[in-house]
Amino acid sequence: MSDAPALVDAHHHVWDLTRRPQPWLDVPAHTPINRSFGLGDLRDAARRPIAGRRLTATVAVQCVASVDETRELLALADADPLVGAVVGWADLSSPAIGDVLDELRQGPGGRYLRALRHLVQDETDPDWLQRPDVDRGLRTLQERGLAYDVLIRTHQFRQAIRLAQHLPGLPLVLDHAGKPPVGRPGLAEWERMVRTLAGHAQVRCKLSGLITEADQGKWTLADIRPVWDVLLTAFGPERLMFGSDWPVCVLAGGWSRWAVTVDELLHGCSPSDTEAVLNATAADFYDLRHTKTKEAPLPCS
Repeated sequence: MSDAPALVDAHHHVWDLTRRPQPWLDVPAHTPINRSFGLGDLRDAARRPIAGRRLTATVAVQCVASVDETRELLALADADPLVGAVVGWADLSSPAIGDVLDELRQGPGGRYLRALRHLVQDETDPDWLQRPDVDRGLRTLQERGLAYDVLIRTHQFRQAIRLAQHLPGLPLVLDHAGKPPVGRPGLAEWERMVRTLAGHAQVRCKLSGLITEADQGKWTLADIRPVWDVLLTAFGPERLMFGSDWPVCVLAGGWSRWAVTVDELLHGCSPSDTEAVLNATAADFYDLRHTKTKEAPLPCS
């Protein structure tokens, strides 16, 4: 085990198009990432350190509504020391959700299942998270000691806030900071909503996905900083966690450019605050310290 300070990527994806289609990639804007991506590709991409830290552990996150994909991610975590946790998918609305979760946790790599996620951002029902069948599924997550990754857009914050109010015992993490309109009008409304959600102690937030919400070809640090300032004051560093959203971030500059940006954002933060954002928050939330020995840091290049 290395004594170097850890860097956790709390949000990345992998996909193999020869095994599992990703229909969301079949649009012209996604052409640069419309190919298979594996952990070897991530290792190659993630060589730029952040605050002197190099990648030591990751959280692999689901892409499509597929239990089979979740099984594949769990098997990957079981086989590769880099992946310390998995955020999977299962049908929260199904009466069999408990049985499905039990089966996943008893299968290969099941001990790495830490949370579920659903693409609420694609749901048209403004009360999807409050549906009785979904509520039952979320309660089942809580009963089994699992967490829930919240993937929403700004107009869906109210149902996320209601969820936090309704189930205070369910650990929640806001993916991609709720997809703020980076560099565009509407940031004040996003700020109001994110501060309200941050008022619930069980909610954490991922510093991820921001560059793809900006002008992907022209964004600058100045576009990202107002969002960072809100997140830092709303959640505090102890409830923020770094995520790359790789390989989606390739659309807006890739790992290295995002790493440089996070480095700049953390400039002036204390060592303890930097430790929280880059390691401790994610390690605690996803229980990374109790799965496997962390991988030796990737070499610089």
